[in-house]
Amino acid sequence: MAETDFKKLFEQISKLTTEQRNPHSMKIDVASTPEILRIINQEDKLVPYAVERELPYIEQAVEIIVHSIKNGGRLLYFGAGTSGRLGVVDASECPPTFGTPYGMIEGYIAGGKEAMFRAQEGAEDFEENGARDVIAAKVTSKDVVCGIAASRRTPYVVGAVKKAKELGAKTLYLTTNPRKDFDIKEVDVAICPYVGPEVIMGSTRMKSGTAQKLVLNMLTTASMIRLGKVYENMMIDLQMTNKKLIERSKKIVMTITGLSYEEASKYLDEAKGHVKTALVMIKAGVDYNQAIKRLEAADGFVRKAIEMP
Repeated sequence: MAETDFKKLFEQISKLTTEQRNPHSMKIDVASTPEILRIINQEDKLVPYAVERELPYIEQAVEIIVHSIKNGGRLLYFGAGTSGRLGVVDASECPPTFGTPYGMIEGYIAGGKEAMFRAQEGAEDFEENGARDVIAAKVTSKDVVCGIAASRRTPYVVGAVKKAKELGAKTLYLTTNPRKDFDIKEVDVAICPYVGPEVIMGSTRMKSGTAQKLVLNMLTTASMIRLGKVYENMMIDLQMTNKKLIERSKKIVMTITGLSYEEASKYLDEAKGHVKTALVMIKAGVDYNQAIKRLEAADGFVRKAIEMP
C-alpha cells in the first residue's frame, strides 16, 4: 500500500463519527469505577432512540426480507469484527428459535470462522474478500444481502454488497454513521442509527454494537412474525433439539391450551414434536392430518389455521 493510500485512508477514517472523541468521557481515565459506569450507562441510553429514528427504514428492510424468504430466497449478513460476529450470532439463533432451515439465514465474517473467536487482522481490508464470500455463498437475485459495518467503509463489507448487487440480490446496509454520509444509491435500504462517538474513541463494540444488535433482532424477529412463526407473543415453530427446548415446547402448549403437562406431552408426540401442529390439533379439535392441511392452507399461520371453518 503506497504512502498516499495510507494518508487517504487516514483522512477518510478521521472524518467518521465513530472515530471522534466523546466530550462526555474526556476524563474517564481518572474517573472512579462508579463514575466510569455512569458515563457508559448514560451513553448507552442514547442507543434505543437512535434505533427508533430508523424504524421506517427497518420496516422497509423487513418487507424485503419477508418477500425474499416467501419466494425461496435467503437473508445473508456480511460483516467484520464485532459487526460480523453479531450477524453470525443473529443468524445462528434463528433455527432453534423459529424453526428456520439451516442456510435460510446465514452470517459471514471477514476472516472466516476463526474470526469469531480471534481477530483476523487484515481480513477486512480487501473488497475482493467480501466479493469472494458472496460468490462462494452462491448469492442469486432471490436473496437479500445485508452489510453490517459501524464505519460504513469496511472494504470487506463494501465488496460483498457490491458483488451482491451485481448478482441481482436485494441489498441492505447497517451502519452507525449518519445517513447524510451514505450514498443511498449504493443499496436498496440503508439503516443508520446514529449513536454518536463512543465512550472510548473508536471502540464500536460499545454503542454501535448495541445498536446493531437491536436492529438485527428487529429484522429477523419481525420477519419471522410476518412469516407465521409466532402465535400471540409465543414462538411456536421452535425445534425440539435439546432438553430445554423440549420442555419449553410443552410449556408453550400448556400455556396456550390450558392442558396438563401429560396432555401436552401426548399431543406433541402425536404431532411428531411440531408445536404448531399440536396447537391446531388441540384448538381446532382435529387430527394430525387435518391440522397439517389447515396449516398449509393458512400459509403456516396458527391463528388462521385454528379459525378456519
